[in-house]
Amino acid sequence: LTSTAAAFTSNGSGRQTTRTSLSETKADLQELANKLNPSVKYWDPLGVADARYWGLDETATIGWLRQSEVKHGRVAMAAFVGYCVQSNFVFPWALTTSGMPHPSTELSPPEQWDALPFVSKLQIILFVGFLEWYSELNDNGEPHYMKGGKPGKYPDFKGGIPHPVPLNLYDPFGFSKKRSEEAKARGLISEINNGRLAMLGIFGFLSEQTIPGSVPTLTGVVKPYAGEVMAPFSADFTL
Repeated sequence: LTSTAAAFTSNGSGRQTTRTSLSETKADLQELANKLNPSVKYWDPLGVADARYWGLDETATIGWLRQSEVKHGRVAMAAFVGYCVQSNFVFPWALTTSGMPHPSTELSPPEQWDALPFVSKLQIILFVGFLEWYSELNDNGEPHYMKGGKPGKYPDFKGGIPHPVPLNLYDPFGFSKKRSEEAKARGLISEINNGRLAMLGIFGFLSEQTIPGSVPTLTGVVKPYAGEVMAPFSADFTL
């Protein structure tokens, strides 16, 4: 939803490094919505911008919604690209020390997940959980995204992890630091729109797999799937 996006403005502090702070008003959401989609503009039928979740004020509510959209958009972009790649290519080396190969491309991506050993799935879930935990607890001295900080900016690993880490998760090659504020603003618009498109794309794949014919343009393109897409461990155990 457009209402979950918020504009960014430069923080006028005297620090040498450039910091970006969240514009936290509903008017800022409406302004950004016009840039994101001039045809739809501001569209918030559920009134989420005014929800005040958990009794939070407008600043915290918009910060939380903005962070959620950026995060889900990035995950969806990775999922969409990953779905396309692993439908056609898997690593040629062994998956486990016992010599077990990676699940074949004859399987659809959800079937490939089901074919993974339980320990492999657990490693992936725990790693993603660590990234989430680290992003919430290590802010690199920046305000939290619900307190005026910049949603979507992942903290650096340097100084936060007790051993050398060659690259950061956010901006690993430092390209963003060299960009102008105008370029960053354009990149923000592109990221939001691409993330929304990717969310529709990955759910289009999953919908067509589980309900054949539900997405006519994908009929015959993706393989049917009889498993539970919302139950990642259903192939291992049931409760």
